[in-house]
Parts: sequence; structure tokens; C-alpha cells
Amino acid sequence: MIDFSKYEKMDENKLWQEYKKKKDEKIREYFVRKYAPLVKYVAGRMAVGMPHNADFEDLVSDGLMGLLDAIEKFEFERGIKFKTYAVTRIRGSIVDGLRERDWIPRSVRQKAKEIESTMVDLEKKFGRPPEEEEIAEAMNISMGEYKKIVREISGASILSLHEIWHIGSDDDEVPMIETIESPESLKPDVIVEKQEIKKIIVEALENLPEKEKGVIVLYYYEGLTLKEIGEVLNVTESRVSQLHAKAIARLRSKLNKLKYVLGK
Repeated sequence: MIDFSKYEKMDENKLWQEYKKKKDEKIREYFVRKYAPLVKYVAGRMAVGMPHNADFEDLVSDGLMGLLDAIEKFEFERGIKFKTYAVTRIRGSIVDGLRERDWIPRSVRQKAKEIESTMVDLEKKFGRPPEEEEIAEAMNISMGEYKKIVREISGASILSLHEIWHIGSDDDEVPMIETIESPESLKPDVIVEKQEIKKIIVEALENLPEKEKGVIVLYYYEGLTLKEIGEVLNVTESRVSQLHAKAIARLRSKLNKLKYVLGK
């Protein structure tokens, strides 16, 4: 059994400095043990609302790989808190794992894209976010069919704001959610592009219907589960999931605009 007591008494920046110089496996294991609970926390948050075929243990395993990656790539000199940096890597690793297992049916992905595309077209036409009835009419489907599609894509939407965006050079990875959370320092050559992403997403958030905006704020900013959000908004957990899916579709339609602006 390794005695980690001496590491616990050390200043963490000094400990990072020592690890970067010596690559001491004991220090590495200390960091893994210290931040392992963060992996379960992130996996637990992301598991809420996902279909049953998204196994929690798989999420934790993928997240652990992200933690190990974070430990190796962390640059303490940049003044970023490791916990903030690690959460980004853990989320990204979990998303990558889910993609590899292809847990979202292709038909669901296609339906999500159809809704997003319709939203983009209608917003251009009306100069405002479209109502549900207008989206259903444009897609030539009934409101019942539209709500059924939203239910089907609701589980897939949970990951949407955790998806990795590559900005600046290929090595600069930023999940979409990181552009609207409290920012830490980034490389100077990507700050402008990050701010453009943030500007468009914040604008989209401001234009969301109140309940959809509330779900996004409570889930991503306040850290509430879908069940807890339902209690706050006095609606069912299923309804919260649907509101989240619709909000994400609106945000992603705005991101399509961003891809056009940035020429991606």
C-alpha cells in the first residue's frame, strides 16, 4: 500500500511540477485516486436521461481514460485548475466511447438533423425562433408525430453540449458547453474564435422559450438532474427531457450558422 500522506501535505502546483519533471508513478496514482470521484460524478450527470443501453460502468471506464489523459496533458503553468480541465477531458472521453459503441440509432440521428434543419429554415423565414406547431407543419407531420420524434431524440440530446469542437489548431479542443460555462484561460490564438462561439450560443440561449432556457440553466449551470428540474418547474421528468431536446435542437441550429461563419 502506497503512503500518499506526504503528497496530501504538499502544495498541488509543486506536486504537478515534480510529476512533470520526474513522471513519478506514485504521484500519478495519487492524482488518479484523488480525482477518481470526479469521474463518477461526471458519468452520473451524463447518464441521466440516456437510454438504458448506455451502461453506467462503461461511462465510468471511458471517463477514467479521460482522467488519465488529463493528468498526462495538464499544463499547470497556464493557471487552469486541474478539476476544470479534467472535467472537459472526462466528458470528451465519455462522448468518444459512446460514439464508438454507436448507441444512438441512425434513424434517431437523422430525425434530429431534420428538426434542426427545419428550425434553421423557419428562423430565416420568420426572423424569430419557430413555434412547435410551425415546425411540425413545415415537416408535414402532425403535432403528435412531432412530439413522438422529440421523445425519441431526447436521450441523444443529453450529450449535445458535451460534444467536442475543434478550434484554432487541431490540438485545441473545446466542448460546446465550455463556451458558455465560466471560462478558464485558452491559448491566445483561439480566444477570438471561442468568443464567437460563445456569442452565438449566448444569443441563442437568450432567445429560447422560458421553460427551455430554464432547463438548460438548471442542468448545465446549477447541476440539477432532470428529476430535480422537473420538481422545480412542476413538470414530469419526461417533459423536462423533451424540453431539453427541443432546446438543444434550437442551439444546434444556431451552431450550424456558426460553422458557416467560420467556414468549417
